[in-house]
Amino acid sequence: MQRIALFPGTFDPITIGHLDIIHRALPLFDKLIIGIGRNSSKQSMFTEEQRMKWIQEIFRDNPSVSVVVYEGLTVDCCQRVGAQFIVRGIRYVNDFEYEKAIADMNRSLDTNIETVFFTCLPQYTSVASTLVRDVLRNGGNAKQFLPDIVARDIS
Repeated sequence: MQRIALFPGTFDPITIGHLDIIHRALPLFDKLIIGIGRNSSKQSMFTEEQRMKWIQEIFRDNPSVSVVVYEGLTVDCCQRVGAQFIVRGIRYVNDFEYEKAIADMNRSLDTNIETVFFTCLPQYTSVASTLVRDVLRNGGNAKQFLPDIVARDIS
């Protein structure tokens, strides 16, 4: 049986912090699916198509990574793609409290899906899509926080 994980998020945009989590998760799973979640309460800066294109380009040489766009419950997406694991990154202690509550809810909805937490490496603690979007909206240079393909496209 393949170990399939879903890494859900908005990835608006995907950052080097996301890449760190993905690269560290890859050895643990046979397949890692990056799930771009639609969040009706958030206004996206980049289209789903653009975010998907960036992810596909970044991982074009890695057949164990794929990307999907989904709406609704993350556990429902896991069931659709056959994922038994959810990958989540944690930067700070308060992230853990929030993520644990979500993991507990997901486990209540489907006991066959386990959440795996990766703590952020220290150099990526301040890298968050929300902060990157703020830098971009205010005319700042966010290239140091972005994969090269993303940085080239938005400059």
